[in-house]
Order: sequence, then structure tokens, then C-alpha cells
Amino acid sequence: MRTEYLKTLQVTAQVGSFSRAATELCVTQSAISQRIKYLEEHYDRPLLDRSGPALVLTEAGTIVVRRAEQILKIEAKLANELKHQGQKSRLSICCTPTFGVAYLPRVIEQCMLHHVHNIDLNFMFHSIDQTIKELLENEFDLAVVEHCEQLKIPGFHATELPQDELVFISSPVLGLPEPEVDIQQLLSHCLIARKVGCTSRNLLECNLAQGGHKIEDFSRSMVLDDLRLTLETIVNGGGIAFVSRSIAAKQISDGLLRVHHVPGFIHVRQRTAITNNGRINDPAVKEFIRCVVAVFEIQPFLCAGIS
Repeated sequence: MRTEYLKTLQVTAQVGSFSRAATELCVTQSAISQRIKYLEEHYDRPLLDRSGPALVLTEAGTIVVRRAEQILKIEAKLANELKHQGQKSRLSICCTPTFGVAYLPRVIEQCMLHHVHNIDLNFMFHSIDQTIKELLENEFDLAVVEHCEQLKIPGFHATELPQDELVFISSPVLGLPEPEVDIQQLLSHCLIARKVGCTSRNLLECNLAQGGHKIEDFSRSMVLDDLRLTLETIVNGGGIAFVSRSIAAKQISDGLLRVHHVPGFIHVRQRTAITNNGRINDPAVKEFIRCVVAVFEIQPFLCAGIS
């Protein structure tokens, strides 16, 4: 039995369609269909109920997926043990740009302070969707992400971290009131926005929609995917932005930026460390997560809700 077939059934049941499963696994829809057909012929019974708008597991399919999860965990653990046999411990980590800019340098500093010299660390910055996709493909051992909705990723362990506070920021030269500001006062300015798919942009769009507004209602909008360039633009009076307070902590403290809340807006999102179950007991993983937690304990002023 090829384990990727079991993985295919697991993902198909999770997303509810062959086409979405094909996208998630980066294969053709035909390949997905053939793998499911093979499994159904192998076990001599239907594993997916195709009668509704979305594919759901049959009773037999539920049993197969439950056992498949155990098999996939064992396979991941085996691959990891062989990968690291006789080598320095290696840790491949992915995080969203916000965590990377605001916290990752301090996390690395904590790792060095605690003499984590026997671990080779590899870091990548990705959007949350890309991060989860590559986690499922075993490209990374763990990730730290901000998210608005609950995360349920089969085969991964979640460690909750302090929430992330999102605020509007502006230069004092714009004269916007603080801490509360009316949305109409913000709409007359240029919005420096993140690209489509970023959770900060998603949250902003949801907040605007509740009041009958959209991003196009701002006088102008500009998409910048470089957080440091965004901050520089805002400091120079080039517009406003809806960003994590943590990335602008220094500029806010120095009086270069003002912080604004809009009444009725949701201003927090979740932050989670996600670990491959095959490595949750790995000393390197435990030490890295310990360093992440230590950074939040050392610098709580970056956490949500702290002015």
C-alpha cells in the first residue's frame, strides 16, 4: 500500500472535492480519482459518499482515515529519524512575515543565549496558506502563524501563543485622533495594504464589510508586501495602514507613529506554533518553541491589548 494514497483520501475528505484535493496535493484531478478508486477496490467497499454537494467519508472510509493517520505519523517519524541519523539536528521553520519581522530576531538571540549550537536552523517567510500547504507536504518541521479562524491540521500539534493586535497606524502629521477614530476619517487617506491572502488584509476587509465599506472606498490604495517599507512610508506621512502593532512597536514608542482603533472593528487575531506530530518530542523542536515562548515573556508589551 502506497502511503500517498492514504494521504490522498485523508485530504479529499478534509476539503470535500477531488479538484480541491488536487490543488492541495499539487497533482491532477485524475490522479486523485484514480488513487481513491484504487483504495476502494483494494478494500472492496466505497470510502467516499458522492451523493451530496461535498464528498464525505462513508463509515468504512472513516475507519480507513483513522488508521491512515496513525500510519502517516509513523512514516513521518521514520523518515525524520533516518534523515537525521548521525547528523546534527536540523530544524526547518516557516513563519508569517509579521512574526518574522517583529519576533524572529529575538527568538534567534534566545537560541544563541541558550547555546543551541548543535541545531542547523532553516527559516522561510510565507503567507499562511502557503505555510500550511508546505507543512502538509513535510517541507517544514514547524511554523509560527497568525490567523483569524481556528486551525485544524491533521497530523500537527498546535501551541497557542499570545494574540496579535492589529491597529491602524499613521504619522502625527496627518492629525488623526487617537486612540479611537471614525472610519470615515480614515477613508479620506491613502491605504497602504498587504497583498490579497494575508490575514491582516482579510481581517480588514471583513471589518470594512460589516459597515458597508470596502478597500476601494479609501481615497487611494497601494499594495506593499515589504513591512519595513510600509512602516517607512507611513512614518513619512504617505498614508495609513492596518498592521500588527508588534511590527511598529519602536516607532510608536518613539512617537513617530500614532495608533488608532475603530469602534466595532475586530482588532485581534490568533497566533499559533504548529509542529509536525513526528517531531513534537524532538529536543530541537522543544527548545525552539521554548525560545519563542520566552520572547513573549520577556517583551510582553508587544502582545495584544497592551498600550
